[in-house]
Amino acid sequence: MLTVAIDPTTNLAATLSVYRYGRHDHTTRLAPSEFWRATLTPDGPATLHLRWSHDELDAQAWGPGGAWMLARVPQLVGGHDSGFTCPDDAHPNVSRAHRNHPGLRIAASGTLYHELLPVILGQRVTGLEAFRQWSSLTRRLGRPAPGPDSTMLLPPAPQDLLDKPSWWYHPLGIEAKRADGLRMVARYAGHIEGWAAMSSTDAAAKLALLRGIGVWTIGSALGPSHGDPDAVPVGDYHVKNMVAWALAGEPRGTDEHMLDLLEPYAGQRGRVVMLLARDGHAAPKFGPRQRIQPMYRR
Repeated sequence: MLTVAIDPTTNLAATLSVYRYGRHDHTTRLAPSEFWRATLTPDGPATLHLRWSHDELDAQAWGPGGAWMLARVPQLVGGHDSGFTCPDDAHPNVSRAHRNHPGLRIAASGTLYHELLPVILGQRVTGLEAFRQWSSLTRRLGRPAPGPDSTMLLPPAPQDLLDKPSWWYHPLGIEAKRADGLRMVARYAGHIEGWAAMSSTDAAAKLALLRGIGVWTIGSALGPSHGDPDAVPVGDYHVKNMVAWALAGEPRGTDEHMLDLLEPYAGQRGRVVMLLARDGHAAPKFGPRQRIQPMYRR
């Protein structure tokens, strides 16, 4: 058991929300004052439970990696984050989002392998599809997590992913390209564990060498794993439009234009994107919604 003082201005629920991939994430559970996380650490599987009040946090962990998880708690709750001083000439929407969400911190899990798996599932599909597939994948391959809660599951172990051929993933809605991405991360899981301790710049360079791991996946995973406030998901279908709408009043944008608009916030671009999203900015939607057909019916 670990008890630590926390900054009462920190919004822990918002800060930790980046680790829950959908409402039915079997590895992560989040409530207004409580957080559960089952994961794979360098020391083995572990489950972490956080409970907090106004200015105090209690942490408890189980499993061989429990001590490792407890040591990561300050970074996990954004204790390393010195915050963001909004420039005087910031766009009004950025200034407003910063005022509205002063308690948002940039968390760092240190579990790069875990963060990569659901992000890979998010390639080329809607968020809803990716959440469903992550839930299904962990239900099929996730082993029971240590600790008192029997409903918590670990993310799929590398060997369990490698043992399944690409066609095995098809009934889950995961086509060969993303299945191969999962298997690639599993194949290099030992290296990825070491990359989690590198700077985000060095880790990004290493990840870029892996087939099927592009700039969107790298930008989406390094934010939560390394606590990188500058990590931007370049290549995301929605983010570039959201930024273009919020900062330029344009309903559609490109990655290049998004990066130009975010340039005044270099070093904090990922934080600005998070603040705008949390403040409810979204580009207008045009045309009818596309019905999502399960892959195995196509």
